[in-house]
Amino acid sequence: MSHPLSLTLVGATGRMGLAIQNCVRREPERFRLAALPGRSDALAEAVAAADVVIDFSLPATLDELLAACRAARKPLVIGTTGYDLAARDLIASAAGEIPLLLASNFSVGVNTLFWLARQATLILGPGFDLEIVETHHRLKRDAPSGTAVRLAEVLAQAREVALTDVARHGREGIVGARPAGEIGLHAVRGGDVVGEHTVLFAGDGERVELTHRASSRETFALGALRAAAWLVQQPAGRVYDMEDLLGLRQLGS
Repeated sequence: MSHPLSLTLVGATGRMGLAIQNCVRREPERFRLAALPGRSDALAEAVAAADVVIDFSLPATLDELLAACRAARKPLVIGTTGYDLAARDLIASAAGEIPLLLASNFSVGVNTLFWLARQATLILGPGFDLEIVETHHRLKRDAPSGTAVRLAEVLAQAREVALTDVARHGREGIVGARPAGEIGLHAVRGGDVVGEHTVLFAGDGERVELTHRASSRETFALGALRAAAWLVQQPAGRVYDMEDLLGLRQLGS
């Protein structure tokens, strides 16, 4: 019988970290927790203790985390969101040395939504206006959510435009008519909502909506563990995502 996969969990006391811990404890034959470093702990020793590292911390941890994983040659699953372009460049550079998977959302349903949104954009064409609405609990720190940003990136890529040129974050005042090609993003915060994302395709005389609603963080925790188990079998060379894990790229783009 093979040994359980050992995990270092960075950000273990956050909502996702606690959900992952609960899932690991229910499957001791598959996973074990090697280290749960706190915010003030050095990461090098904790990273070296595990087969793979899962990160659900804060963007400020990135530099130290990447350095520790590179030094120890450990695969890294990143679920932290809110990274800017410079941070994403650092992640891409690290992926040349270690297996690395970056995902804004680890649920099978949400990653299916990414795929469906891409296909709908291609099928419906430029005559449909694109809007994204996301809702999360009142304590969420970043807006829009990483999942909403990824959805917007998917839509922009399908239309072969740069997201920075077409993104519109909310509207207020006399903003005039909606420009053609704009992609709207709108963040709603309140209560204990785990996560809800809707992509709206609005045409003349008809509207298509694709929505994913999450009712439990366990969905995301199980996805992150699945990603860790998959990633240790992959080579370094590029930034992987959940579409790679689920084989969705082979279904068309």
